[in-house]
Amino acid sequence: MHTDRNDDEMRMKVREMIGEIGTAIFTTIDQQGRLRGRPMRTQKPDPDGRTLWFFTRADSPKIAELEGDSRVLLGYADTRSQDYVSIFGRGRVVRDVAKKRAVWTEGVRTWLPEGPESDKVALIGVEIEGAEYWDGISSSLRFAFGYAQSLVSGKPDTSGENAKVSFSG
Repeated sequence: MHTDRNDDEMRMKVREMIGEIGTAIFTTIDQQGRLRGRPMRTQKPDPDGRTLWFFTRADSPKIAELEGDSRVLLGYADTRSQDYVSIFGRGRVVRDVAKKRAVWTEGVRTWLPEGPESDKVALIGVEIEGAEYWDGISSSLRFAFGYAQSLVSGKPDTSGENAKVSFSG
């Protein structure tokens, strides 16, 4: 698995894949140094494509975790299409009402009925530092062909795409 894409194309690919998957396992580090993950819905990214947004309750334990250690790992998976993305970066808590309004979609009200104006609602911005993606075999026919080819050749199928992507600089 490899890619012939340039850096900008790989960054676009990452954004496209996470946009299609939508929900990440959002992992932080707690005060005891343990990894803590939970599913969170990604909101629209900033126009620069380097910041992802997530809404949460302002009293959520993840707020204190981010204030203690800003490192974040986001894991996206679509097992049907065999698409996976891992993103690492730094998270920051945003309480600015104007920014919360700008990112808000009404579907978020399901979990946060108070709305973006409430002090009980916070926004987390994750500045992407890097990512890795695996764009796998998405069709049954392609999988069957890869399986048969592996049986005959004794080598793994390499038709998917895998790349490490820098978002720095």
